[in-house]
Amino acid sequence: MSAKPGSSVEAIASCIAGYDPNALSVEQAREFIARFVPRVEAVEKLALRSALGRVLAADVVSPIDVPAHDNSAMDGYALRGSDLAAGAPTTLRLAGATAFAGGAASAAPPSGSCVRIMTGAVMPAGLDTVLPQEFAQAQGDAVTVPAGVVATGDNRRRRGEDLARGEVALAAGRVLKPADIGLVASLGQAELAVRRRLRVAFFSTGDELRSIGEPLEPGCVYDSNRYTIHAMLTRLGVEPIDMGVVRDDPAALEAAFRSACECADAVLTSGGVSVGEADHTKQVMARLGDVAFWRIAMRPGRPMAFGRVEAGASGANSAVLFGLPGNPVAVMVTFYAFVRDALLAMAGATPLPLPLLRARATEAVRKKPGRTEYQRGVVTRASDGDWDVALTGAQGSGILRSMSVANGLVVLHHAQGSVERGGHVDVIPFDALV
Repeated sequence: MSAKPGSSVEAIASCIAGYDPNALSVEQAREFIARFVPRVEAVEKLALRSALGRVLAADVVSPIDVPAHDNSAMDGYALRGSDLAAGAPTTLRLAGATAFAGGAASAAPPSGSCVRIMTGAVMPAGLDTVLPQEFAQAQGDAVTVPAGVVATGDNRRRRGEDLARGEVALAAGRVLKPADIGLVASLGQAELAVRRRLRVAFFSTGDELRSIGEPLEPGCVYDSNRYTIHAMLTRLGVEPIDMGVVRDDPAALEAAFRSACECADAVLTSGGVSVGEADHTKQVMARLGDVAFWRIAMRPGRPMAFGRVEAGASGANSAVLFGLPGNPVAVMVTFYAFVRDALLAMAGATPLPLPLLRARATEAVRKKPGRTEYQRGVVTRASDGDWDVALTGAQGSGILRSMSVANGLVVLHHAQGSVERGGHVDVIPFDALV
């Protein structure tokens, strides 16, 4: 049984084995989200220098062979491999003009001859091997090749060995990196077809929150979540739309959701989804759309809302909803556990699993099987060459400084129990989240 992206929450839930919204595993939640989110279809053409970080909308097919000709991989002497003596030095006669990069191929020299050649120069006709100049014993027009320093075909780049004409150079769905931009330039292409940038609206909820610059009354705190979310979205390459702080008022919340649906593909909220919090946010979410409220078997970040909210009865303007917890660390953990890959998929990219580093715990870590835990850690290289990871101390979900100090998230998997000191754990390096 399957359900396509855009199906209802109920339809998706029926496809998830063992689905229980009150005890959902991290993997079940990821599967649910992956089945639910739609993809951006709009495509635009961009100049090559403006395409970094964008999602490729169509395969880039090489119109040429790269390299276009057989050429030399280094400075030296081009020769025929068939002229080399077996197990003995070979002396060749230097013939013709030196071959430089950018010139046309020269005519084939006589048998027993070689041609001086520079790196990148087209191989002269009939020659198939390059003797590096540091191995050559040159005296006048005679060049001696010591025995065994070169074999037929050495130090020659073949035509099309990087890319052959008609070969796919970059596949659709790729998030373009600096090397990709250079690769496309090497094919002589000035523009790329990319997906329209995903628009993501976000706001924080809570009467206790104050924005930077406002006075801080007793019982109030400055809102850090919007700044963290803005930074994470910016690094992800989407278009962030900051809608500020929305108070715990049904009318204000409804207006914020409707506005988000009219301008964005997805909306992220922080706060208002935990048990015991004012339930205005959950009520408005449920009234405006098709939303599931989850208690995920994870720490931090157990409460989460996910689904679709709409600006009107027709559903013409709708957005995918991610209702995140309010605690600062829980916001970051749930973003990287669920939201990151979902937004990449919505943007048309093909998300790849984040790399995991195996590191040795410098202290015992307590954990019960049955939930996934993410703990903040500092990874360092030990004197024996192994990686060590030390926890940052108290792991409360409100201690944002611990995320700033850490350089990775220790992942304690669902079925995993406690870890002894010296045991190995998986770590997501923060650099992998760029």
